[in-house]
Amino acid sequence: MRTGIVLSGGGARGAYEVGVVAGIIDVLKEEGLDRSPFDIFTGTSVGAINTTWLAAHADQPDMNIEGLVAEWRGLALHKHIRFDPLRFFTGNKLGPWMARLRGEHGERWGRSILDPRALEEIVERRIPYHRLRRNVQSGDVQALIVAALEVGSGRTTLFADVADDYTFTASLDPRRQALHQEITARHVLASAAIPLLFPSRRIGERYYCDGGVRFNTPIAPAIRAGADRLVVISLLFEDEIVRLEPGAAGGEMEAAYPSPIFLLGKILNALLLDPVKYDLQVLERMNRLLGTLEETLDAGEMKHLRDVMRETRGVPYRRLDALEFHPSQDIGDLASAYARQLDLRSLPAAVFSGAAHFRGTMESDLLSFVLFDGGFADKLIALGRKDAHAHAERIRDFFAAS
Repeated sequence: MRTGIVLSGGGARGAYEVGVVAGIIDVLKEEGLDRSPFDIFTGTSVGAINTTWLAAHADQPDMNIEGLVAEWRGLALHKHIRFDPLRFFTGNKLGPWMARLRGEHGERWGRSILDPRALEEIVERRIPYHRLRRNVQSGDVQALIVAALEVGSGRTTLFADVADDYTFTASLDPRRQALHQEITARHVLASAAIPLLFPSRRIGERYYCDGGVRFNTPIAPAIRAGADRLVVISLLFEDEIVRLEPGAAGGEMEAAYPSPIFLLGKILNALLLDPVKYDLQVLERMNRLLGTLEETLDAGEMKHLRDVMRETRGVPYRRLDALEFHPSQDIGDLASAYARQLDLRSLPAAVFSGAAHFRGTMESDLLSFVLFDGGFADKLIALGRKDAHAHAERIRDFFAAS
């Protein structure tokens, strides 16, 4: 049975995903873990970074999860979040000149608030892409798929690195395209290029940015790569969904609306976090519908139905088990509390602490996306690990099923 892992985007919130995976490994080690628990790896944005690390270490039973934990804990706000106003205010005329001055040679494009170089170094140098190649060639990784948005056409692009004996069936949806390529740092950085915060990246002759803008939770690609069951890690606290529903906003939120920081945080929330719950609800509805049809139709009718499904979407529908995790605490609140106690000796710390103190929890959404700091990451990793341990029995039952 092929197991896929699906990791969403969410900036610095991605440390929670690492904690959940670490917790899953803890539980499975007690059961005698002797191989990687995942065969198919899909991710968007920061999820692409995390899932590529896991795939690159899939020849190890624990996928070197503690190494990934260490990378997150090693982040430093003064180093990995650098405001660079020139990147945002230089337009098309000055942009290329500034890129050449920095030695970037057109690899990046577009305005951005942050200097991406320190975070890019982690993606480029710490992930062992030579091991990833070996794992794909050996079949330890049956498929690695990362999503990015092609800037020119607005189409979601799924970069698929697939082992020889396996297939990835592309969607028939014209809004999506699949490109079979060997995944490199450039693909991962493109997937993680959150608009305005980080610049787009060039792959070939085209530029790409954060895949989460239109396709944050790559559940469908995992299914199309042959996954029979899925582990899906959400970065949205369930109570946050209620606050985002129509009519839920109170006077405090209305008063905060004019703040551009508040608005940007809510936009990122809507683009990068909201869809995961809906996607899982669709998966559950399809499971129930197929179960009912299998009980109602005879074998011939069911075959005809599956043939029609294959013709219209490229692959037939089938029932899949999903093991879902979501934070048991509001990550936005954790970010706000953490920002209030930051050492103010660096500009990013002073800005974040000021936002947390003077604007209250309304700015916490944006803070949670950009707090690339080891102390905050450690809190999210601990939370993810705790949430996984709290569902140890579900984890055992899920992976015990053949």
